[in-house]
Amino acid sequence: MVQQASTVEDKAAISRFRLVFAVVAAGVAMSNLDLFVVNVAIPNISSHFDEASLSSLSWVLNAYAVVFAALLVPAGSFADRTGARRAYLLGISVFTVASVLCAVAPSVWFLVAARVVQSAGAALLIPASLGILLAAAPPERRGAAVRNWAALSGLAAALGPVIGGALAQADWRWIFLINVPVGVATVVVGRRAIAPSPRRKDTGRGDLIGAALLTAGIGAVALGLVKAPDWGWSSGSVAITLAAAVVLLALFVWRSAKHPAPVLPLDLLRIPAMGPAMLANLLFAVAFGAMLLSAALWCQDVWHWSALQTGLAISPGPLMVPLLSKYAGMLVQRFGAAGVSTAGCALFAVGLVWWIAALSVDDHDYVLGLLPGMVLTGIGVCFTLPTLVGAAVTRVPPTNFSTGSGVVTMARQAGSVVGVAGLVAVLGKPYGTAVMDAFRHGWIFTLVATVAAAAACCLLLPHTKPAARADA
Repeated sequence: MVQQASTVEDKAAISRFRLVFAVVAAGVAMSNLDLFVVNVAIPNISSHFDEASLSSLSWVLNAYAVVFAALLVPAGSFADRTGARRAYLLGISVFTVASVLCAVAPSVWFLVAARVVQSAGAALLIPASLGILLAAAPPERRGAAVRNWAALSGLAAALGPVIGGALAQADWRWIFLINVPVGVATVVVGRRAIAPSPRRKDTGRGDLIGAALLTAGIGAVALGLVKAPDWGWSSGSVAITLAAAVVLLALFVWRSAKHPAPVLPLDLLRIPAMGPAMLANLLFAVAFGAMLLSAALWCQDVWHWSALQTGLAISPGPLMVPLLSKYAGMLVQRFGAAGVSTAGCALFAVGLVWWIAALSVDDHDYVLGLLPGMVLTGIGVCFTLPTLVGAAVTRVPPTNFSTGSGVVTMARQAGSVVGVAGLVAVLGKPYGTAVMDAFRHGWIFTLVATVAAAAACCLLLPHTKPAARADA
Protein backbone atom coordinates (compact mmCIF):
# COMPACT_ATOMS: atom_id res chain seq x y z
CA MET A 1 0.00 0.00 0.00
CA VAL A 2 2.83 2.36 0.93
CA GLN A 3 4.68 1.38 -2.23
CA GLN A 4 1.58 2.09 -4.34
CA ALA A 5 1.19 5.55 -2.75
CA SER A 6 4.85 6.23 -3.41
CA THR A 7 4.42 5.25 -7.06
CA VAL A 8 1.46 7.62 -7.44
CA GLU A 9 3.47 10.44 -5.86
CA ASP A 10 6.41 9.73 -8.18
CA LYS A 11 4.16 9.86 -11.24
CA ALA A 12 2.63 13.13 -10.05
CA ALA A 13 6.10 14.60 -9.49
CA ILE A 14 7.19 13.54 -12.97
CA SER A 15 4.06 15.11 -14.49
CA ARG A 16 4.69 18.38 -12.61
CA PHE A 17 8.31 18.45 -13.75
CA ARG A 18 7.29 17.85 -17.38
CA LEU A 19 4.86 20.78 -17.21
CA VAL A 20 7.57 23.00 -15.68
CA PHE A 21 10.00 21.91 -18.40
CA ALA A 22 7.43 22.70 -21.10
CA VAL A 23 6.91 26.21 -19.70
CA VAL A 24 10.65 26.79 -19.46
CA ALA A 25 11.24 25.33 -22.93
CA ALA A 26 8.75 27.76 -24.47
CA GLY A 27 10.59 30.81 -23.14
CA VAL A 28 14.09 29.47 -23.81
CA ALA A 29 13.19 28.41 -27.37
CA MET A 30 11.58 31.80 -28.06
CA SER A 31 14.61 33.78 -26.92
CA ASN A 32 17.10 31.45 -28.63
CA LEU A 33 15.14 31.48 -31.89
CA ASP A 34 15.41 35.25 -31.88
CA LEU A 35 19.19 34.95 -32.06
CA PHE A 36 18.89 33.15 -35.40
CA VAL A 37 15.73 34.34 -37.15
CA VAL A 38 16.84 37.98 -37.26
CA ASN A 39 20.06 37.13 -39.12
CA VAL A 40 18.24 35.94 -42.23
CA ALA A 41 15.75 38.84 -42.12
CA ILE A 42 18.38 41.61 -42.32
CA PRO A 43 18.08 42.00 -46.16
CA ASN A 44 14.29 42.40 -45.83
CA ILE A 45 14.69 44.95 -43.03
CA SER A 46 17.20 46.83 -45.19
CA SER A 47 14.71 46.99 -48.05
CA HIS A 48 12.02 48.37 -45.75
CA PHE A 49 14.21 51.13 -44.27
CA ASP A 50 15.67 52.70 -47.38
CA GLU A 51 17.83 55.14 -45.41
CA ALA A 52 19.54 52.42 -43.38
CA SER A 53 23.23 51.81 -43.96
CA LEU A 54 24.82 48.42 -43.42
CA SER A 55 26.66 49.72 -40.34
CA SER A 56 23.34 50.88 -38.83
CA LEU A 57 21.65 47.56 -39.58
CA SER A 58 24.52 45.63 -37.97
CA TRP A 59 23.46 47.08 -34.63
CA VAL A 60 20.14 45.25 -34.89
CA LEU A 61 22.28 42.15 -34.23
CA ASN A 62 25.24 43.60 -32.31
CA ALA A 63 23.25 45.58 -29.73
CA TYR A 64 21.37 42.41 -28.78
CA ALA A 65 24.60 40.39 -28.45
CA VAL A 66 26.43 43.04 -26.41
CA VAL A 67 23.65 43.73 -23.89
CA PHE A 68 22.68 40.05 -23.58
CA ALA A 69 26.25 39.01 -22.73
CA ALA A 70 26.71 41.92 -20.32
CA LEU A 71 23.55 41.33 -18.27
CA LEU A 72 23.61 37.53 -17.85
CA VAL A 73 25.44 37.34 -14.52
CA PRO A 74 23.69 40.33 -12.88
CA ALA A 75 20.38 38.88 -14.06
CA GLY A 76 21.29 35.47 -12.63
CA SER A 77 22.16 37.09 -9.31
CA PHE A 78 18.85 38.98 -9.37
CA ALA A 79 17.02 35.68 -9.94
CA ASP A 80 18.77 34.02 -6.99
CA ARG A 81 18.00 36.97 -4.70
CA THR A 82 14.35 37.48 -5.69
CA GLY A 83 13.39 33.98 -6.84
CA ALA A 84 13.92 32.31 -10.23
CA ARG A 85 10.16 32.12 -10.88
CA ARG A 86 9.69 35.88 -10.53
CA ALA A 87 12.75 36.67 -12.66
CA TYR A 88 11.71 34.21 -15.38
CA LEU A 89 8.17 35.55 -15.71
CA LEU A 90 9.46 39.13 -15.65
CA GLY A 91 11.98 38.28 -18.37
CA ILE A 92 9.27 36.69 -20.54
CA SER A 93 7.04 39.76 -20.08
CA VAL A 94 9.83 42.20 -20.99
CA PHE A 95 10.82 40.11 -24.00
CA THR A 96 7.23 39.92 -25.25
CA VAL A 97 6.56 43.66 -24.91
CA ALA A 98 9.89 44.42 -26.62
CA SER A 99 8.94 42.09 -29.48
CA VAL A 100 5.83 44.21 -30.10
CA LEU A 101 7.99 47.35 -30.11
CA CYS A 102 10.36 45.72 -32.62
CA ALA A 103 7.45 44.85 -34.92
CA VAL A 104 6.06 48.41 -34.96
CA ALA A 105 9.46 50.13 -35.19
CA PRO A 106 9.21 53.25 -37.40
CA SER A 107 13.00 53.52 -37.88
CA VAL A 108 16.18 51.48 -37.65
CA TRP A 109 17.35 53.12 -34.43
CA PHE A 110 13.95 52.57 -32.79
CA LEU A 111 14.34 48.90 -33.76
CA VAL A 112 17.85 48.84 -32.25
CA ALA A 113 16.54 50.34 -28.99
CA ALA A 114 13.71 47.78 -28.87
CA ARG A 115 16.25 45.00 -29.45
CA VAL A 116 18.22 46.24 -26.43
CA VAL A 117 15.08 45.92 -24.28
CA GLN A 118 14.46 42.48 -25.82
CA SER A 119 17.98 41.34 -24.91
CA ALA A 120 17.47 42.51 -21.32
CA GLY A 121 14.39 40.29 -21.12
CA ALA A 122 16.33 37.36 -22.56
CA ALA A 123 19.16 37.91 -20.08
CA LEU A 124 16.62 37.72 -17.24
CA LEU A 125 14.85 34.58 -18.40
CA ILE A 126 17.78 32.40 -19.55
CA PRO A 127 19.67 31.96 -16.23
CA ALA A 128 16.38 31.91 -14.30
CA SER A 129 15.07 29.15 -16.58
CA LEU A 130 17.93 26.81 -15.71
CA GLY A 131 17.61 27.77 -12.05
CA ILE A 132 13.93 26.72 -12.16
CA LEU A 133 14.78 23.36 -13.76
CA LEU A 134 17.61 22.59 -11.32
CA ALA A 135 15.36 23.43 -8.39
CA ALA A 136 12.45 21.34 -9.75
CA ALA A 137 14.50 18.27 -10.70
CA PRO A 138 15.61 15.64 -8.15
CA PRO A 139 19.42 15.65 -7.71
CA GLU A 140 19.83 12.40 -9.67
CA ARG A 141 17.99 13.90 -12.70
CA ARG A 142 19.69 17.30 -12.82
CA GLY A 143 22.24 16.17 -15.39
CA ALA A 144 19.48 15.07 -17.76
CA ALA A 145 17.57 18.32 -17.15
CA VAL A 146 20.65 20.37 -18.05
CA ARG A 147 21.27 18.36 -21.23
CA ASN A 148 17.66 18.79 -22.34
CA TRP A 149 17.84 22.51 -21.56
CA ALA A 150 21.01 22.84 -23.64
CA ALA A 151 19.42 20.79 -26.44
CA LEU A 152 16.82 23.55 -26.83
CA SER A 153 19.59 25.84 -28.11
CA GLY A 154 20.51 23.28 -30.76
CA LEU A 155 16.89 22.95 -31.83
CA ALA A 156 16.60 26.75 -32.05
CA ALA A 157 19.77 26.91 -34.15
CA ALA A 158 18.30 24.31 -36.50
CA LEU A 159 14.84 25.83 -36.85
CA GLY A 160 15.73 29.52 -36.52
CA PRO A 161 17.08 30.13 -40.03
CA VAL A 162 14.25 28.11 -41.59
CA ILE A 163 11.50 29.86 -39.63
CA GLY A 164 13.17 33.23 -40.09
CA GLY A 165 13.52 32.75 -43.84
CA ALA A 166 9.87 31.73 -44.23
CA LEU A 167 8.51 34.59 -42.07
CA ALA A 168 10.78 37.20 -43.62
CA GLN A 169 9.50 36.34 -47.09
CA ALA A 170 5.99 37.28 -45.90
CA ASP A 171 6.97 40.33 -43.82
CA TRP A 172 10.01 40.83 -41.57
CA ARG A 173 7.76 42.11 -38.75
CA TRP A 174 6.38 38.56 -38.30
CA ILE A 175 9.71 37.37 -36.89
CA PHE A 176 8.90 39.51 -33.84
CA LEU A 177 5.10 39.23 -33.74
CA ILE A 178 5.28 35.43 -33.54
CA ASN A 179 6.77 35.84 -30.03
CA VAL A 180 3.67 37.56 -28.66
CA PRO A 181 1.22 34.61 -28.33
CA VAL A 182 4.02 32.35 -27.07
CA GLY A 183 5.06 34.89 -24.46
CA VAL A 184 1.52 35.54 -23.22
CA ALA A 185 0.73 31.81 -22.94
CA THR A 186 4.03 31.15 -21.11
CA VAL A 187 3.31 33.83 -18.49
CA VAL A 188 -0.27 32.64 -17.93
CA VAL A 189 0.69 28.96 -17.53
CA GLY A 190 3.95 29.69 -15.74
CA ARG A 191 2.25 31.60 -12.92
CA ARG A 192 0.41 28.39 -12.00
CA ALA A 193 2.92 25.71 -12.97
CA ILE A 194 6.22 27.04 -11.56
CA ALA A 195 6.67 26.75 -7.81
CA PRO A 196 8.62 29.39 -5.83
CA SER A 197 12.33 28.53 -5.83
CA PRO A 198 15.00 28.94 -3.11
CA ARG A 199 16.38 32.44 -2.60
CA ARG A 200 19.90 33.44 -1.66
CA LYS A 201 19.93 35.09 1.76
CA ASP A 202 22.67 37.69 1.42
CA THR A 203 23.87 39.71 4.37
CA GLY A 204 23.07 43.08 2.81
CA ARG A 205 21.76 44.90 -0.19
CA GLY A 206 22.79 43.77 -3.65
CA ASP A 207 26.03 45.19 -5.03
CA LEU A 208 24.73 47.65 -7.61
CA ILE A 209 28.21 49.06 -8.26
CA GLY A 210 29.55 45.55 -8.89
CA ALA A 211 26.68 44.84 -11.28
CA ALA A 212 27.46 48.08 -13.16
CA LEU A 213 31.18 47.20 -13.35
CA LEU A 214 30.47 43.72 -14.72
CA THR A 215 27.89 44.99 -17.19
CA ALA A 216 30.24 47.68 -18.46
CA GLY A 217 33.21 45.28 -18.58
CA ILE A 218 31.46 42.52 -20.53
CA GLY A 219 29.83 45.15 -22.72
CA ALA A 220 33.25 46.61 -23.53
CA VAL A 221 34.65 43.15 -24.40
CA ALA A 222 31.73 42.37 -26.68
CA LEU A 223 31.76 45.85 -28.24
CA GLY A 224 35.49 45.71 -28.96
CA LEU A 225 35.24 42.27 -30.59
CA VAL A 226 32.08 43.02 -32.55
CA LYS A 227 33.41 46.30 -33.93
CA ALA A 228 37.04 45.22 -34.44
CA PRO A 229 36.50 44.24 -38.11
CA ASP A 230 35.11 47.74 -38.79
CA TRP A 231 37.56 49.69 -36.65
CA GLY A 232 40.58 47.53 -37.47
CA TRP A 233 42.15 45.05 -35.05
CA SER A 234 45.23 47.24 -34.59
CA SER A 235 43.28 50.50 -34.15
CA GLY A 236 43.43 52.62 -31.04
CA SER A 237 39.66 52.31 -30.56
CA VAL A 238 39.87 48.53 -30.18
CA ALA A 239 42.89 48.74 -27.86
CA ILE A 240 41.23 51.35 -25.63
CA THR A 241 37.92 49.43 -25.51
CA LEU A 242 39.56 46.12 -24.57
CA ALA A 243 41.91 47.79 -22.07
CA ALA A 244 38.92 49.45 -20.42
CA ALA A 245 37.23 46.04 -20.28
CA VAL A 246 40.23 44.53 -18.44
CA VAL A 247 40.24 47.35 -15.88
CA LEU A 248 36.49 47.18 -15.32
CA LEU A 249 36.49 43.38 -14.89
CA ALA A 250 39.47 43.54 -12.51
CA LEU A 251 37.59 46.10 -10.42
CA PHE A 252 34.55 43.82 -10.49
CA VAL A 253 36.57 40.86 -9.12
CA TRP A 254 38.03 43.07 -6.39
CA ARG A 255 34.56 44.38 -5.54
CA SER A 256 33.11 40.85 -5.44
CA ALA A 257 35.82 39.76 -2.98
CA LYS A 258 35.03 42.65 -0.61
CA HIS A 259 31.26 43.08 -0.78
CA PRO A 260 29.00 41.14 1.64
CA ALA A 261 26.36 40.54 -1.07
CA PRO A 262 28.30 40.31 -4.36
CA VAL A 263 26.76 39.81 -7.79
CA LEU A 264 29.09 36.84 -8.29
CA PRO A 265 30.02 34.90 -5.14
CA LEU A 266 33.63 33.98 -5.92
CA ASP A 267 33.18 30.69 -4.05
CA LEU A 268 31.28 29.47 -7.14
CA LEU A 269 34.52 29.46 -9.13
CA ARG A 270 36.07 27.10 -6.57
CA ILE A 271 33.40 24.44 -7.09
CA PRO A 272 34.98 21.30 -8.61
CA ALA A 273 34.74 21.30 -12.41
CA MET A 274 33.26 24.83 -12.64
CA GLY A 275 36.49 26.54 -13.74
CA PRO A 276 37.63 23.95 -16.32
CA ALA A 277 34.09 23.55 -17.70
CA MET A 278 33.72 27.33 -18.09
CA LEU A 279 37.04 27.58 -19.93
CA ALA A 280 36.19 24.67 -22.23
CA ASN A 281 32.69 26.09 -22.78
CA LEU A 282 34.12 29.48 -23.78
CA LEU A 283 36.67 27.99 -26.20
CA PHE A 284 34.15 25.61 -27.77
CA ALA A 285 31.70 28.51 -28.21
CA VAL A 286 34.41 30.30 -30.23
CA ALA A 287 34.52 27.32 -32.59
CA PHE A 288 30.73 26.85 -32.67
CA GLY A 289 30.02 30.52 -33.43
CA ALA A 290 32.61 30.62 -36.20
CA MET A 291 31.45 27.31 -37.70
CA LEU A 292 27.77 28.29 -37.86
CA LEU A 293 28.51 31.66 -39.46
CA SER A 294 30.96 30.14 -41.97
CA ALA A 295 28.32 27.62 -43.13
CA ALA A 296 25.75 30.39 -43.63
CA LEU A 297 28.22 32.62 -45.49
CA TRP A 298 29.33 29.73 -47.68
CA CYS A 299 25.77 28.94 -48.75
CA GLN A 300 24.71 32.55 -49.34
CA ASP A 301 27.88 34.29 -50.54
CA VAL A 302 29.67 31.46 -52.37
CA TRP A 303 26.86 29.22 -53.59
CA HIS A 304 24.37 32.15 -53.74
CA TRP A 305 21.51 30.28 -52.08
CA SER A 306 18.47 32.04 -50.62
CA ALA A 307 17.95 32.57 -46.88
CA LEU A 308 15.41 29.75 -46.75
CA GLN A 309 17.67 27.35 -48.69
CA THR A 310 20.54 28.25 -46.36
CA GLY A 311 18.44 27.60 -43.28
CA LEU A 312 17.39 24.19 -44.59
CA ALA A 313 20.97 23.34 -45.50
CA ILE A 314 22.29 24.19 -42.04
CA SER A 315 19.48 22.62 -40.01
CA PRO A 316 20.69 18.95 -40.03
CA GLY A 317 23.70 19.86 -37.89
CA PRO A 318 21.93 21.59 -34.97
CA LEU A 319 19.16 18.97 -35.14
CA MET A 320 21.69 16.38 -33.94
CA VAL A 321 21.65 18.00 -30.49
CA PRO A 322 18.01 17.30 -29.51
CA LEU A 323 18.00 13.99 -31.40
CA LEU A 324 21.08 12.52 -29.69
CA SER A 325 21.25 14.31 -26.33
CA LYS A 326 19.81 11.28 -24.47
CA TYR A 327 22.59 9.03 -25.78
CA ALA A 328 25.20 11.65 -24.90
CA GLY A 329 23.88 11.53 -21.33
CA MET A 330 24.27 7.76 -21.22
CA LEU A 331 27.86 8.07 -22.42
CA VAL A 332 28.60 10.68 -19.74
CA GLN A 333 27.41 8.26 -17.07
CA ARG A 334 29.73 5.56 -18.40
CA PHE A 335 32.85 7.49 -19.47
CA GLY A 336 32.61 10.80 -17.61
CA ALA A 337 32.25 14.38 -18.81
CA ALA A 338 35.91 14.75 -19.79
CA GLY A 339 35.87 11.77 -22.16
CA VAL A 340 32.55 12.58 -23.82
CA SER A 341 33.26 16.30 -24.29
CA THR A 342 36.74 15.58 -25.68
CA ALA A 343 35.25 13.05 -28.12
CA GLY A 344 32.69 15.66 -29.12
CA CYS A 345 35.46 18.14 -29.90
CA ALA A 346 37.19 15.46 -31.99
CA LEU A 347 34.04 14.83 -34.06
CA PHE A 348 33.56 18.57 -34.49
CA ALA A 349 37.15 18.84 -35.74
CA VAL A 350 36.64 15.99 -38.23
CA GLY A 351 33.64 17.87 -39.65
CA LEU A 352 35.80 20.96 -40.21
CA VAL A 353 38.54 18.90 -41.85
CA TRP A 354 35.89 17.40 -44.16
CA TRP A 355 34.90 20.89 -45.32
CA ILE A 356 38.52 21.88 -45.88
CA ALA A 357 39.06 18.80 -48.06
CA ALA A 358 35.69 18.42 -49.82
CA LEU A 359 34.11 21.82 -50.42
CA SER A 360 34.67 23.66 -53.66
CA VAL A 361 33.55 27.03 -55.03
CA ASP A 362 32.56 25.53 -58.38
CA ASP A 363 31.06 22.23 -57.23
CA HIS A 364 27.72 22.78 -55.43
CA ASP A 365 27.54 19.22 -54.10
CA TYR A 366 25.59 19.53 -50.87
CA VAL A 367 25.18 15.81 -50.10
CA LEU A 368 28.89 14.92 -50.31
CA GLY A 369 30.25 18.39 -49.57
CA LEU A 370 28.52 20.46 -46.90
CA LEU A 371 26.15 17.89 -45.34
CA PRO A 372 28.68 15.39 -43.88
CA GLY A 373 30.60 18.18 -42.14
CA MET A 374 27.32 19.68 -40.91
CA VAL A 375 26.24 16.36 -39.37
CA LEU A 376 29.66 15.68 -37.81
CA THR A 377 29.89 19.13 -36.24
CA GLY A 378 26.30 18.75 -35.02
CA ILE A 379 27.09 15.46 -33.29
CA GLY A 380 30.19 17.11 -31.84
CA VAL A 381 28.07 19.93 -30.41
CA CYS A 382 25.65 17.38 -28.93
CA PHE A 383 28.45 15.57 -27.08
CA THR A 384 30.30 18.69 -25.99
CA LEU A 385 28.04 21.63 -25.21
CA PRO A 386 25.37 20.04 -22.94
CA THR A 387 28.07 17.98 -21.22
CA LEU A 388 30.13 21.07 -20.37
CA VAL A 389 27.08 22.99 -19.12
CA GLY A 390 26.08 20.05 -16.96
CA ALA A 391 29.59 19.62 -15.53
CA ALA A 392 29.67 23.32 -14.61
CA VAL A 393 26.29 23.79 -12.92
CA THR A 394 25.08 20.50 -11.45
CA ARG A 395 27.18 20.96 -8.28
CA VAL A 396 26.17 24.58 -7.73
CA PRO A 397 24.21 25.14 -4.45
CA PRO A 398 20.43 25.61 -4.98
CA THR A 399 20.58 29.22 -3.77
CA ASN A 400 23.03 30.05 -6.58
CA PHE A 401 21.52 28.02 -9.45
CA SER A 402 20.63 31.05 -11.58
CA THR A 403 23.91 32.88 -10.94
CA GLY A 404 25.90 29.77 -11.86
CA SER A 405 23.94 29.26 -15.07
CA GLY A 406 24.34 32.97 -15.87
CA VAL A 407 28.12 32.67 -15.55
CA VAL A 408 28.22 29.63 -17.84
CA THR A 409 25.92 31.21 -20.42
CA MET A 410 27.95 34.42 -20.33
CA ALA A 411 31.12 32.44 -21.10
CA ARG A 412 29.36 30.77 -24.04
CA GLN A 413 27.99 34.07 -25.36
CA ALA A 414 31.37 35.79 -25.04
CA GLY A 415 33.03 32.88 -26.84
CA SER A 416 30.50 33.05 -29.65
CA VAL A 417 31.19 36.78 -30.11
CA VAL A 418 34.93 36.05 -30.28
CA GLY A 419 34.33 33.28 -32.83
CA VAL A 420 32.17 35.43 -35.10
CA ALA A 421 34.52 38.42 -34.93
CA GLY A 422 37.58 36.20 -35.47
CA LEU A 423 36.06 34.49 -38.50
CA VAL A 424 35.04 37.80 -40.06
CA ALA A 425 38.57 39.11 -39.55
CA VAL A 426 40.16 36.00 -41.08
CA LEU A 427 37.80 35.92 -44.08
CA GLY A 428 38.16 39.61 -44.92
CA LYS A 429 36.57 40.53 -48.26
CA PRO A 430 37.99 38.01 -50.75
CA TYR A 431 37.22 38.00 -54.46
CA GLY A 432 37.60 35.45 -57.26
CA THR A 433 40.00 32.60 -56.60
CA ALA A 434 40.87 33.97 -53.14
CA VAL A 435 37.45 32.95 -51.78
CA MET A 436 38.37 29.28 -51.34
CA ASP A 437 41.63 30.11 -49.54
CA ALA A 438 39.84 32.59 -47.28
CA PHE A 439 37.27 30.03 -46.16
CA ARG A 440 39.95 27.39 -45.61
CA HIS A 441 41.82 29.84 -43.38
CA GLY A 442 38.55 30.50 -41.54
CA TRP A 443 38.02 26.79 -40.94
CA ILE A 444 41.62 26.41 -39.76
CA PHE A 445 40.97 29.22 -37.26
CA THR A 446 37.86 27.32 -36.12
CA LEU A 447 39.87 24.08 -35.94
CA VAL A 448 42.48 25.70 -33.68
CA ALA A 449 39.75 26.88 -31.30
CA THR A 450 38.31 23.33 -31.28
CA VAL A 451 41.67 21.79 -30.38
CA ALA A 452 42.08 24.33 -27.56
CA ALA A 453 38.59 23.42 -26.31
CA ALA A 454 39.50 19.70 -26.36
CA ALA A 455 42.60 20.42 -24.26
CA ALA A 456 40.45 22.32 -21.76
CA CYS A 457 37.99 19.40 -21.63
CA CYS A 458 40.81 17.15 -20.46
CA LEU A 459 41.13 19.36 -17.35
CA LEU A 460 37.77 17.97 -16.22
CA LEU A 461 39.29 14.53 -15.53
CA PRO A 462 39.92 14.96 -11.79
CA HIS A 463 36.46 16.45 -11.21
CA THR A 464 33.91 14.47 -13.21
CA LYS A 465 33.99 10.77 -12.47
CA PRO A 466 31.24 8.64 -14.01
CA ALA A 467 28.19 8.26 -11.76
CA ALA A 468 26.95 4.93 -10.55
CA ARG A 469 23.57 5.24 -12.29
CA ALA A 470 22.12 7.04 -15.28
CA ASP A 471 20.04 10.13 -14.81
CA ALA A 472 18.77 10.50 -18.36
